[in-house]
Amino acid sequence: MSAASLPRTEPPDGEGDLDALRSRVLISLGVMFAVAMAAAGPFIDWPFGRDGWASRLVALSILLPPVMIILTRSVLRAARQIERERRALRDLYERARLDALIDPLTGLGNHRAFQEELARQVEDARRLGIALALVVIDLDDLKRVNDELGHAGGDALLAETGRLLGVGSRRGDRAFRIGGDEFVILMPRTDLPNAMLVAKRLLAASLEGAPTGERRPISFSAGVSAFPTPSSSGARLFRHADAALYWSKRHGRTDVQAYDPERHGRAGDERNSLELAAAVVEIATSKALTPVYQPIFSLRSGRVIGHEALVRPVAGSGFSDAESLFVAAEVTGRTIELDNACLEVIAAGAGAIPGDRYLAVNLSPRTLETEEFSATRLATIFGEHGIMPTRLVLELTEREAVEDVERLRHHLEACRQLGFRIAADDVGAGNAGLRLLSEITFDLVKVDLSLVQGGALRESSMAVLRALRELAEQSAASIVAEGVETAHQLEVVRDLGLAAGQGYLLGRPTRELVVEPADIDALIDADVDRYAPAGEATETAA
Repeated sequence: MSAASLPRTEPPDGEGDLDALRSRVLISLGVMFAVAMAAAGPFIDWPFGRDGWASRLVALSILLPPVMIILTRSVLRAARQIERERRALRDLYERARLDALIDPLTGLGNHRAFQEELARQVEDARRLGIALALVVIDLDDLKRVNDELGHAGGDALLAETGRLLGVGSRRGDRAFRIGGDEFVILMPRTDLPNAMLVAKRLLAASLEGAPTGERRPISFSAGVSAFPTPSSSGARLFRHADAALYWSKRHGRTDVQAYDPERHGRAGDERNSLELAAAVVEIATSKALTPVYQPIFSLRSGRVIGHEALVRPVAGSGFSDAESLFVAAEVTGRTIELDNACLEVIAAGAGAIPGDRYLAVNLSPRTLETEEFSATRLATIFGEHGIMPTRLVLELTEREAVEDVERLRHHLEACRQLGFRIAADDVGAGNAGLRLLSEITFDLVKVDLSLVQGGALRESSMAVLRALRELAEQSAASIVAEGVETAHQLEVVRDLGLAAGQGYLLGRPTRELVVEPADIDALIDADVDRYAPAGEATETAA
């Protein structure tokens, strides 16, 4: 969307006003002069006599033109100056209006221009009974490009994306950059399936790069929706496309998703990314979080060996659970702020850690990769509450992929030098955790609940669990099974020789760290019959 394609609104043209002013001045002066001369006639000694109306008219016809010319010129000179100033003001107005609607980096319309155009297009679509599609696009690699090439490289990527969207869009489509690395495309007279085709074609073209090597491939994720189906209003059109984008970013990126209420509904959360970012920042700033601590048990002795620190958003914060809060932070780029707030809340709420237990805290790769991360500051946060680094385990979450392994390794080593232990969290939930096991040395390996729960039913999951156990043993790392919820799952992970476990069967998250040991055998025996395969009832059940 260029400046030429923006709807033009300008002040009324002044030429007609100037002509009208000139006519009114001439008429007014003429009438006034005639009245004055007629009124003054009896008191003037006319050479043609005082009572002759003809002589007065002759005098008026001689005197009126030069007087009117002199008076009119003085008035119109000021009027012309006013008109020149009005024209200059009109030009400045139009220039300022375009500046306010155009993104200077890409030449596309900005967020304000998009809002105006969206309202107009939705109204036209409703009035004419036609479809209107919207594609919301988010670049996948802007942070990496900024890190590698500096902000000049990031600006070049944004500008190139703007050119691609301008060239790759169809005639009649309108592209905008609405902030940061987010773009949108409005597609009049286009339903959801056809918009998907266009968006996928744009993604394929952006990934190809330039054959000459002058342009690097550009990866983006996108969400698509359409009015009136499935989105019944302009606000829902943007929110639904944004929700589909949100899902795409969460599940691998470099993808285009058509809005599906069941898949992308965000549990009823209709906020867009800007609103979500503001909500996350508000929680992080006000620390509207409640800390809870889930016990981790030895599967041999049943004693509590540690606690995983978790947080819950407080009631009225805008998020119903921690999962939605952290996903919103990830997608909106607010993970670091939220991580830092969580650490302070967890440290303040933990108090004294009983016995020889440890406290495990979760940190995202984004937080550990940033240049501002400080192992000393992390130690200080907990030290102020009497918790030494030797009692802490940093769990590296798999929620976001690692982008700078070297910097991550450097910061983890600095933490280890202070006494922190390092854990790989959610291993088995995706490829990232398994890859990190070969790149970083961990003291603990936490197996994702999906593998624990699947291991009780599928031999393939059992094989992965065995392989992880062997890998942990080779590196002298402890292995913890997460998500143990049934007696059968508990029996499976114990028989596999996994050292520790946590889950709702063993102990739920609570505000207190005082937890009694668990009787592992009793937990297994009390519920084992429920999980006997069909047709193979145990002796007790018979």
